[in-house]
Amino acid sequence: MKEKINIGLFIDAFFPMIDGVVMVVDNYAKRLSKYANVYVFAPSPYNKKIDDSKRNYNVIRCQSIPVPFLDYSLPLPKIDHKFLKQLNSIKLDIVHIHSPATLGRVGFKYAKKNGIPVIATFHSQYYQDFMRTTKSKTISKKLLKSIMKLYDECDECWAVNQEVGRIFHEEYGYKKMPIVKNNATEMIPSSNIEKSIERINNLHNLKDEYVFLFVGRLNKLKNILFIVDSLHELKDLNYKMLFVGNGHDEEELKERIKQLKLEDKIILCGRVTDRDLLRDYYVRADLFLFPSMYDASSIVQIEAASQKTPGLFLENSATSCNIINNHNGYISKNNIKEYANRIKEILSNKEEYKKVCNNAFNELYINWDKEIENVYKTYLEIIERNK
Repeated sequence: MKEKINIGLFIDAFFPMIDGVVMVVDNYAKRLSKYANVYVFAPSPYNKKIDDSKRNYNVIRCQSIPVPFLDYSLPLPKIDHKFLKQLNSIKLDIVHIHSPATLGRVGFKYAKKNGIPVIATFHSQYYQDFMRTTKSKTISKKLLKSIMKLYDECDECWAVNQEVGRIFHEEYGYKKMPIVKNNATEMIPSSNIEKSIERINNLHNLKDEYVFLFVGRLNKLKNILFIVDSLHELKDLNYKMLFVGNGHDEEELKERIKQLKLEDKIILCGRVTDRDLLRDYYVRADLFLFPSMYDASSIVQIEAASQKTPGLFLENSATSCNIINNHNGYISKNNIKEYANRIKEILSNKEEYKKVCNNAFNELYINWDKEIENVYKTYLEIIERNK
């Protein structure tokens, strides 16, 4: 094998858009660049300029158009001749697709045409996406069948946790149980907890009160309105709720907060790109609220665990599959009053809470460096097998 292999990562959304999959691919690319030549194939932001020159990996962009009512734009690789020319000028050794849509399919076809292995990672619960968009079980099943056909033809498929693997195998029809490759974070524990707390206190004029935190896109898919409705049940509790992020449902979130007269309890902090500042938000929070039934394995819950901040999830959610209730995190029934009551229960048992904080850190905090070292070794093994 030559000294450095060429790795192609294909993704249908990328910076300046930020979500969990974008962060996964960015962390893959940054760390894999220690061992290999890495190329990320991604869409250009519509009508915006972005400078990728400071990244330690190559980014090759294709044209895109905005999608109404969504945070994302649609990549158009097939009509972007400059992009296709760049892609075909590179001799990749392995392709890793992070979406079954436009750019993922381009990567898949490139791999098959050039006789190199292609890996896919299952990041999302696609059937939910299709149902939400089409409102039709028939259409959703046809779309799901189409992407599962693509996945079945990949050399290997990875799932971000055991539950996502089970969903794709048992419910979506993937031919075998996928290999689990965990998500992780580059975030490290705060070296000065008091300073981190003081920074957020000063930023939002916080006093001696409980702080709850949500980090992510302000999208109803994430159950953000459920959080507000649950907190309305706790209006007599001395707390502040911090929403970190932005998204197309932000106005609806503001309206719900106003309707429930929670303006003095809830703060919308906006999008935070400064990773040190984001770390400090996790440090200041007493509890990370993440009642999403949509997410597969969210990086934000790993980030929270890195600062010993436990999360409260919903039972039977994919993203709670590694949570042991009252041990390394908390689980609630999918009910507003039950969720509110769980918050009160958690805060009332301080000894158990301390143990859960430590267990979250010890059991759920995973750093990308070790994970990517294993990913690279797996790439080499797959390339050798493919020869």
